Amino acid sequence: MSSERINLEQKNLAELNFNLRYISMSKYEGDWQSLPHTHHFTELFYVISGNGNFHVENELIPVKPNDLMIINPHVEHTEKTMTNNPMEYIVFGVDGLAFSFHDKDSRGKNYSHYSYTSSQNQLVDYSRLMLQEFHEKKAGFDIVCRSILQMLLVFISRELDLSIISDSTFLISKECALAKRYIDTNYSQNITLDTLAAITHINKYYLAHSFTSCIGQSPINYLSEKRLQASMELLVSTNHSIAQIASSTGFSSQSYFSQIFKKSVGMTPQQYRKIHTKNAGP
Repeated sequence: MSSERINLEQKNLAELNFNLRYISMSKYEGDWQSLPHTHHFTELFYVISGNGNFHVENELIPVKPNDLMIINPHVEHTEKTMTNNPMEYIVFGVDGLAFSFHDKDSRGKNYSHYSYTSSQNQLVDYSRLMLQEFHEKKAGFDIVCRSILQMLLVFISRELDLSIISDSTFLISKECALAKRYIDTNYSQNITLDTLAAITHINKYYLAHSFTSCIGQSPINYLSEKRLQASMELLVSTNHSIAQIASSTGFSSQSYFSQIFKKSVGMTPQQYRKIHTKNAGP
């Protein structure tokens, strides 16, 4: 997978091959229900008013006015509004661009959430102008929309710790996202690199390399981390035996589970349960 990291101060955005796919302003009025979905392009959501939640992969992210959500291609997501305070937002879909996030909370992810401060008026004003141009479609509207989008990307990049990625083969992230979703859903099953290659229909060595580039760790390491996270939750929230938890989270044996758990967490499953159950008590 080839990609080019762009520092906006060093390279002209006009040289990048990106395109505004759509722009719209939405407000919940009881007439729609959003379901989990993906796109092959990047979406940017800017909340104007109201409150809601974004469900992105396995994370629930509360949003409020002046919050920005950036979601790269092939990331499963949906938005939900608070019915007593309906969310109004501007969303635009952009082909040919993706983002690489550098802040510690978003590193390794293909989405991120930001709370804006000084630039919100510029974002709203330019977005409204772009929305008007896009809908009226007067002569040269596409040039105007592209120019406004360039300015918005500059404003966004000034405040946020991210880079713009121009990637002619970014479709590979579709396979990475598919493999990740399969692991997230089926981590308790016997999953190998061959399993993931069969599901994504690409060479397993290429998949391993691409997955590591997209997610920040190998598929097998991601699978092990997913199993560990699930086991930690079960240790605290249930009375299941260590053997039951090991089996239900996909580890081949209790001894192997205990070995991996201690190596990763720094204590045995029994110690973890004792500490965190005590801390969770009244």
